[in-house]
Amino acid sequence: MKVLIDQLMNQSGVKFGTSGARGLVTDMSDHVCFAYTLGFLQYAVREVAHGSENDRVAVAYDLRASSPRIAHAVRKAVSHFGLKPVDCKTIPTPTIALYGISEKIPTIMVTGSHIPENRNGIKFHLPNGEILKKDEIGIKQQIVDVPEKMFDSNGMLKPNELDFPVETDNGKAKQYYIDRFLRAFPSGFLTGFRIGFYEHSAVGRDLLCELYTALGASVTPLGRSETFIAVDTEAVRDEDQFLARKWATGHSENPPFDAILSTDGDSDRPLLFDEHGEWIRGDIAGILTSRFLLADCVVTPVSSSTALERSGWFKKIVRTKIGSPYVIEAMQDAVSQGYKRVVGYEANGGFLTASSILLDEEESKRPLSPLPTRDPAIVHIATLRYAKDSGVPLSEINHYLPRRIVMSDRLQNFPTELSQRKMEELISGGEEMIQLVFATFGELQTFDQTDGIRMVFGDQDIVHLRPSGNAPELRCYTEADTKERALSLLYRTMTILDTWRRRSQHDSYPYQQ
Repeated sequence: MKVLIDQLMNQSGVKFGTSGARGLVTDMSDHVCFAYTLGFLQYAVREVAHGSENDRVAVAYDLRASSPRIAHAVRKAVSHFGLKPVDCKTIPTPTIALYGISEKIPTIMVTGSHIPENRNGIKFHLPNGEILKKDEIGIKQQIVDVPEKMFDSNGMLKPNELDFPVETDNGKAKQYYIDRFLRAFPSGFLTGFRIGFYEHSAVGRDLLCELYTALGASVTPLGRSETFIAVDTEAVRDEDQFLARKWATGHSENPPFDAILSTDGDSDRPLLFDEHGEWIRGDIAGILTSRFLLADCVVTPVSSSTALERSGWFKKIVRTKIGSPYVIEAMQDAVSQGYKRVVGYEANGGFLTASSILLDEEESKRPLSPLPTRDPAIVHIATLRYAKDSGVPLSEINHYLPRRIVMSDRLQNFPTELSQRKMEELISGGEEMIQLVFATFGELQTFDQTDGIRMVFGDQDIVHLRPSGNAPELRCYTEADTKERALSLLYRTMTILDTWRRRSQHDSYPYQQ
């Protein structure tokens, strides 16, 4: 049966977001995942690689209950396409991405990242890194031939279709990832650090503990979970912050820690807590990591803290829409313009490198090789060392940056259609509409439509509204000179958003702005 991927996306509800295809697990049938994989491979092999002789495709997955089943359907599609599926099992997204770059093969990661377990997703990587927006368009335009006889009436693979040849990477992907850091950092780079690692259900929990131990740190695993926990590094749950503060006290069997580290579900975004268990925002860690790497060009989305510009540390700063594909495109442009140490980061903490970066000319064995996809380890390592080299605990590294406080939250179960409609109303209404809705926030100075709507009020207070690209959520970011002001802006904005949602659920509710 001939299937147009774009049409299937509309029918199934499993669509491209800011990073890969995502949807409800109930919508991600074997048939849908099989077709999407065929679309990616058809695009990657015939239009990008132009018939490359390499006949392997690596597949990995996170620790969600639905991920092994989806990964099996993906591998089946690889086999059906005439290529050899390589099973990398449960490893982080940046690990399989690096494996693909090193082996010059496409890779596929089954993960829903930080979103709830009732949803999942598929991330596609070309041999040179993750797919960009132009690649998404190319994949959506593919017409694939799906053999309907393989699937039952529910779109699941029939029992007789479950067995097919599969290779394993024999741990090679994991070793590539660990060696990348061990070669770039001097021996014992983290010696003396006491790290608590919040494992929860992060797929990289064992690998990262092994890496940091190999670099000399003393690592204590904490909070391992056998069921999936949706940890979002940009909107950290109250319970996760409570756990970090509890572990940081050192009143249990655990020693005091210099830091408590973690990641999201597919371990491509870092989570950092200082020695008191207080969360360090990803965009703050991103600035410090960029400084540690002596970047000459830094790329980050519009949602990241403006402390980046106010620091005065960097020769070139580029702001983009939210999503790693936009960051990567801008990084590529910077490299083509001649910048030598090009990096990027997102407000969620995920850090990307587009250049080979030599860390220490006297001690480093090799440069840190480029990894143009989100990675948490470089942020963990660089932030710890930045604090140590500055002679301060992790809780005091903010003192090296201009005082700008960013807060963020999200309103879940916020219909995508409602988000889009409200954004359109604000944008079409212009300054007059924005000033009416946010009348108590002060005088509107400017507003930006790069991604969602980002409003700057008097005293440089910032409110940024953005519908999620892969879930029915409306995200809010606020920024101000003090924590109290940023929290006040966030609370008042979230109240407005909740009012929008409640009114939309009751047609008889009198409409007011």
